Amino acid sequence: MKQVLTRWIGRGALAVSLVATAGCAASGEVRERNPDDPWEGFNRKVFAFNDVIDRYALKPVAKGYRFITPDPVETGVGNFFSNLGEPRTALNSLLQGKGTNAGVATGRFLVNTTVGIGGLFDVASRMEIIGREEDFGQTLAVWGAGEGAYLVLPLLGPSTIRDTAGLPADMVTYPTTYVEDDEVRLGLTALRVIDTRAGLLDQEKMIRGDRYSFIRDAYLQRRRFEVNDGEMGEDPFASDEFDFDDADFDDAFAD
Repeated sequence: MKQVLTRWIGRGALAVSLVATAGCAASGEVRERNPDDPWEGFNRKVFAFNDVIDRYALKPVAKGYRFITPDPVETGVGNFFSNLGEPRTALNSLLQGKGTNAGVATGRFLVNTTVGIGGLFDVASRMEIIGREEDFGQTLAVWGAGEGAYLVLPLLGPSTIRDTAGLPADMVTYPTTYVEDDEVRLGLTALRVIDTRAGLLDQEKMIRGDRYSFIRDAYLQRRRFEVNDGEMGEDPFASDEFDFDDADFDDAFAD
């Protein structure tokens, strides 16, 4: 999934984007409490709050953006914001002792910023300069911090205690934070959120059953995959097959 699970916005968004659904399965089934989610009651309430904002504000805007924006332009916008995340990946790679990945991220940023015209074109990937994204949540994991409980943040969506602790550092290491013109900075942030949300319009159709549980399990599985640098096996979101509890698929997703 493109950022069924992300991070701040990109993750976010991925983030607000990940809260495209809310509520429980209509079957009335009593579900066993997930040990990763001790605050489920609170989290479901925040999830529902986020869903209202998404359904009546963000999702309609994202659909409009998808409708009026040519695919090449939408791809370019995504490439631009992804490129701005490379310095953060380089920094976190260094903090984690991953010098090679830091060099790759730096190379990607230089190539895409210059040859790729400000990052609009992902020339580095075409040159097979490809690394792993790193953020401060992953750095804290490498430093020995435990994952902590699952947590749904207002507006920002799925997270954990560890990932939440890393959010301030993620935010201050993203270049748009330092744009002095308030209108430009807020405009870029809004565009980033909308573009991320638009990219999830197709992916959310795969959600089944208890949508809260599906998104929670997807987020946790993806983050553990990222923290372990793929050592858990193949990326669970690289195909249409997902490893969730059977109960998550009791009811079909209804848009």
